[in-house]
Amino acid sequence: MSGGGSNARRRIERSVLLGPALVRRAAAARAVTPEERWMLLQGRPVRESYVSEVLEARGDTELRRQIWMMGQPDAVRASYVREILEPLVDVGPAGGG
Repeated sequence: MSGGGSNARRRIERSVLLGPALVRRAAAARAVTPEERWMLLQGRPVRESYVSEVLEARGDTELRRQIWMMGQPDAVRASYVREILEPLVDVGPAGGG
C-alpha cells in the first residue's frame, strides 16, 4: 500500500487493509502494484502492524515502511523478498542489458 498521500486516502487504505476478507481479496485482484497485492493477502497481525506503524504514524512514510519491514518476522520478510524483490532481479533494470 502506498502509505502516503492525503488523510482520506490513508483512511481508505486502513479500511481496506483491516476490512473483511471479501473486500481485501477484491482489492488484491485489482491492485496496481505487486506490493499492494502482497500486503492485502497478508495475515491480520501483519496488516494491523502496518496500519499502526506506517499509516497511522507521523514522519517520513518511506522510512517508516522500511523500519516496519525490518522489524517483521523472518517468514514475512522472506515472503516479501520471494514474491516482490526476486521477480525484479529476473527482469533487471528498465532499459538495461
